[in-house]
Amino acid sequence: MNNKFLLITAAILIIAMSLVAQVTGTFTDSRDGKVYKTVMIGTQTWMAENLAYKANSGCWAYDNDTNNVAKYGYLYNWETAKVVCPAGWHLPSDAEWTILTKYLGGEDVAGGKLKSINLWLSPNKGATNETGFTALPGGSCNGRGEFGDVGNGGHWWSSTEYQKIGAWIRRMSYHSSNATRSNYYKKGGFSVRCVKD
Repeated sequence: MNNKFLLITAAILIIAMSLVAQVTGTFTDSRDGKVYKTVMIGTQTWMAENLAYKANSGCWAYDNDTNNVAKYGYLYNWETAKVVCPAGWHLPSDAEWTILTKYLGGEDVAGGKLKSINLWLSPNKGATNETGFTALPGGSCNGRGEFGDVGNGGHWWSSTEYQKIGAWIRRMSYHSSNATRSNYYKKGGFSVRCVKD
């Protein structure tokens, strides 16, 4: 009976691991030579780092400190976020974010599987980064030069508009394992994760 239990447990673990099996790689942005880690989750290939390309406008380093870019990437307003991904990549739609979170078991648990185990404030609830996505708490900018949330929150744009004045986003927090679907005004500054075309 013990052997049967062990075999069943091993089979469950193998199935669970295969659900988030990582296929990793790298991509070099020809615009500035930056090399990004990439990861395939399900059928989607994502950059495994926040975008750190300096756009001409609609782009901020957290606290206007370029030292933060190496860790968290830039924050972009929505209009810039829509066009800032390099050729062959794009800003994910709301539907593409939903495909990702559903694949990982739904919004209630997806955040934990996506969040880095580093840089988040304690307790960084549920964080395993088992996907290799390495979601970071890059904070936000309200579009008027006021910054907040670094260390405790990450916010990522989708390309999908919400009632003309806003767009859909995904939020993660240090105190939750959720990857929450929400919306925000387009002028705000949030992180960008590009997904492969």
